[in-house]
Amino acid sequence: MLKKNYIIYCLIAYVVFVFVQSLFFKFLGSEETDIIFSTIADWMRSIGLDFIAPFFQTYGGYVIGITELIASALLIYGATRRAGAILGLAVISGAIFFHLFTPLGVVRVVDAAGNTDNGILFIMACGVWLSCAAILFLARKSSSMYN
Repeated sequence: MLKKNYIIYCLIAYVVFVFVQSLFFKFLGSEETDIIFSTIADWMRSIGLDFIAPFFQTYGGYVIGITELIASALLIYGATRRAGAILGLAVISGAIFFHLFTPLGVVRVVDAAGNTDNGILFIMACGVWLSCAAILFLARKSSSMYN
């Protein structure tokens, strides 16, 4: 039981770290965030989603950031942990989709000079997905509020 709790807490720590550290970029309108959401909005326009692209480009970072913050808070408290893992899986599945199936790509541009992140953001997203799935699995049928 103690080993299971330790594993769950380590997984939660990773997810919360990734989600919370990204809030600074999303909420402060960093160049990286602008490039990401502009790239996705341009892709949306190219497939006929003109009606949502401007909103996504302007507010997508805030909406995703708030969702990640809520997922992080839910993960920390035992009674809502599974809900947090499900929300985390949902939001990060969207991120992985955009990396794989849009011009955003796995190795993405991070600034106007054309520098890339060498795939780190995608790798971290995959780690979050695996961690949320593991938390969901490990926290199943948990009767204790500390699990």
